[in-house]
Amino acid sequence: MFTNRKSGTIHRRRVQLAAAFLAAAAMMFTAASCGSPSGSGSAPVPVPPATGDPVSAQTTALGTILVDGRGRTIYQFANDKNNTSTCAAACSDNWPYVPAPDSLPTSSPGVSGKVGSITRDDGHRQLTVAGHPLYTFVVDSTPGQTNGQGINLNGGVWTVVSPAGAPLANPSPASAATQTSIAPGY
Repeated sequence: MFTNRKSGTIHRRRVQLAAAFLAAAAMMFTAASCGSPSGSGSAPVPVPPATGDPVSAQTTALGTILVDGRGRTIYQFANDKNNTSTCAAACSDNWPYVPAPDSLPTSSPGVSGKVGSITRDDGHRQLTVAGHPLYTFVVDSTPGQTNGQGINLNGGVWTVVSPAGAPLANPSPASAATQTSIAPGY
């Protein structure tokens, strides 16, 4: 019995130490991510405002890109075809589609591409700009985050979207005129 009690005590202590380590690591990560993104003393990264519009163009750390009504970054999937979404099932768990409102706006703040919608395979309506289906990324937990930019996930590359509706290659804080648009599959 003594051996089992000692073994149980050692196991509990290891679990407590592991929990303490994880808590400390989470606090360090949170503190590091709250600092200035460009180092000490630099200007803060602009955070897009929540406008309530289904889509608008806003200035972010990557330049002027499209965001949804909550200020969350909007992305495009390179595997999509004009007016057709190929992101479903597990893909849509990571990349929720931007729902189209019942009545499409005739214009959206700063958006130069034509706003439209498609009907997804599940029957829901998805917002498009210039025929490109639009998505957000679940890892972007607050407005202004662009964690999905340029990553290859779910079988294709994801990119932020220009005000014209084209995906942006190598986005930067430079003016929209110097940003390079790419249009795979369109």
